[in-house]
Amino acid sequence: MKRIFVIAILCSMALNADSFEQAVENYNNGAYIKAMDTFYALAKKGDDKAQFNVAMMYAKGKGLKADIAEAMHWYEKAAKQNNAQAAYNLAQIYHNKAKNDPHAYEKAKYWYEKALEGDVSEAYNNLASFYLEGRGVKKDIQKALTFFDKAAKEGNSEAQFNVALLYAWGKGVTHDKMKAYENLKKSLSAGNSKASEYLDKLCEESSWVCKD
Repeated sequence: MKRIFVIAILCSMALNADSFEQAVENYNNGAYIKAMDTFYALAKKGDDKAQFNVAMMYAKGKGLKADIAEAMHWYEKAAKQNNAQAAYNLAQIYHNKAKNDPHAYEKAKYWYEKALEGDVSEAYNNLASFYLEGRGVKKDIQKALTFFDKAAKEGNSEAQFNVALLYAWGKGVTHDKMKAYENLKKSLSAGNSKASEYLDKLCEESSWVCKD
């Protein structure tokens, strides 16, 4: 009986995997209602990837009316199962809500930190901005620099831009014009057009760093 039970579980897992892949295909083909029906059924069974997709579809209004509250509900369910991308998306929603609700920064911080456990580089960058500006946390320039630098080294162009500004002109930071130059170049190469203006400014102020 135990062997039959194990086989039954494995068959169920295989069916769930097939259903999930079919739902992804339906979504990619624009059959959003079919996709949602399957994702929702799997999400109710506890599948964190399906929960993430249900949340995403509610957030974007794909195949149904957009509903941020429902999106947050399902992102949180997935995030509590260590789905780092769900934690990041949930943190972003709270981050946006903080424009009208300062207490939302604390919740955004909590979920950004959960996203860090999954090494989501964008979470490092966004959390760094909290420490830089003292939003939801005590202002800490060095901690901001550490987080920006971590994301920058993982190839995040926005973090490369931010860490460059701190190294070049930041208050409370030991300036390193060479690191600023290197990060601005990387950010620009990755398509961050904002880096161009500051790269010109840096080269005008400290021409020696730009002679490569």
